[in-house]
Amino acid sequence: MQLSDLDFVVIAAIAVIAPLIVRGLSSRLRIPIVVFELVLGIIAGPSVLGWIQEGPISERLADFGLALLFFMAGNEIDFRVLRGRNGARAVGGWLIGLIAGVAVGLVIAPGEAAVVIGIALCSTALGMLLPILRDAGMLPTPFGRAVMGIGAVGEFGPLVAISLFLGGRDFGVASIVLFLFVVIAATSVFLASRMPHGRLHRIVTATLHTSGQFAIRMIVLILALLVALSLLLDLDMLLGAFVAGVVWQLIMRNAPADDRAQVESKVEAVAFGLLVPVFFIYTGVTFDLDALLADGATVVLIPVFLVLLLVIRGLPSMISAPSGSTPRDRMALAFLGATGLPVIVAVTSIGMSEELLSPGLSAALVGAGMLSVLLYPLIGTMLRGARVVDRDVIDEDVG
Repeated sequence: MQLSDLDFVVIAAIAVIAPLIVRGLSSRLRIPIVVFELVLGIIAGPSVLGWIQEGPISERLADFGLALLFFMAGNEIDFRVLRGRNGARAVGGWLIGLIAGVAVGLVIAPGEAAVVIGIALCSTALGMLLPILRDAGMLPTPFGRAVMGIGAVGEFGPLVAISLFLGGRDFGVASIVLFLFVVIAATSVFLASRMPHGRLHRIVTATLHTSGQFAIRMIVLILALLVALSLLLDLDMLLGAFVAGVVWQLIMRNAPADDRAQVESKVEAVAFGLLVPVFFIYTGVTFDLDALLADGATVVLIPVFLVLLLVIRGLPSMISAPSGSTPRDRMALAFLGATGLPVIVAVTSIGMSEELLSPGLSAALVGAGMLSVLLYPLIGTMLRGARVVDRDVIDEDVG
């Protein structure tokens, strides 16, 4: 047996070690588990110890993990947060960030690479923020709803931008293809919200504790169909994964609350217990530390990009602050909105595959994304004080 045959054993060991480290530090620091998954992946990867090598099986499992991460984000979005002024502010803040990001990108790397940099710098990792907000009791509050709106736009908007501006297609053709996907996706969402689900819910209930596991099989089918549609149209697969989460949320909307909770628990077990950790660990494994360290100027770009995430994505997010927010609340919103990584990994991978980004520049962007996940949620929750505010003043923000 060669060392490469043990790759998944090492990945599984890291997946177990990471939460143990987080639990050991929980009394002192609130560091997201993905930080340790990424760092341990880098250490175990080719750049340091060489215990894990890049390979097709691990890469495919990591792709599934990334798709499930975006599925979970789509599944947890409360669309009321995008109604009225709250949604308009979230979209407006993201557009400001996109324009500013591309402008900065033109200074750093003129040409199409500027678009890659701009999209990366205007993203928000909603899938990473939701567990933090839930654990802190913020989700039902006006502040939590504002973060969810910022995150929804900051995660879906870059996927649309990737489909329009990257991929080598003419903008007009890309717009038509994206419009076709939107029509199909909107039809799926409409049917999911309108079709009678009584019989479907009964099948879900009847198989919750059997080998049938109908709900999980349905989720896999919906996810596979919409991801396949995205790939067939030469769009980013994460668009399909995100919409699949929305479709499943609508299908289960009127199911018994206990059944919904059990299904969500099972999906979270598959996602966060297996595939999502593989994605973050493998992201660390594929992190090109050698390319980053080969040029001192490239290393300097990591803190530069980290600050740019806060300026380009974070500061415009402050316009989404609910009424009555304190300056600390607005700054907390900026730090949480500037937390990015999954979209950064996706867009830099596209930039590398199309030879728009150098390995060093790509590694600097991903490194800044890693640091944003390490620092910004921690700073944001500290500024916010992880306190739950009144829940009855939401009409103005979502109505």
